[in-house]
Amino acid sequence: MSDMPENLKYAKSHEWSVLEENNTVRVGITDFAQAQLGDLVYIDLPEVGRQLTAGEQCAVVESVKTASDLFSPVTGVVTAINEELEDSPEQVNDEPFATWLFCIKTESPEQLNSLMDASAYQLMIDE
Repeated sequence: MSDMPENLKYAKSHEWSVLEENNTVRVGITDFAQAQLGDLVYIDLPEVGRQLTAGEQCAVVESVKTASDLFSPVTGVVTAINEELEDSPEQVNDEPFATWLFCIKTESPEQLNSLMDASAYQLMIDE
């Protein structure tokens, strides 16, 4: 398991989020999630322009073992998706904390405060 980046926020459903400029939230999945899933073979990302609500199912990652839903960490509009993952989803396996999936512009960045910090997430996955 790689070191848990301290600058990220973590959801119980194993997504990481980071607040960037202009209230844009970049989202990916954790090292724990990709390790549990195994080799990723397909990622279904939300469409740019899609309005999401915090906690809404918005994407799916599929591996050789299973498929898993991903959920939006905040309410907002999808502004970007990582198109490189269409042809090479294994990037998530190689560098889960460096490989983002999608970005959301939010009017409510404080919603990230309801997510876990690195130490709380580590405690959760250690249980």
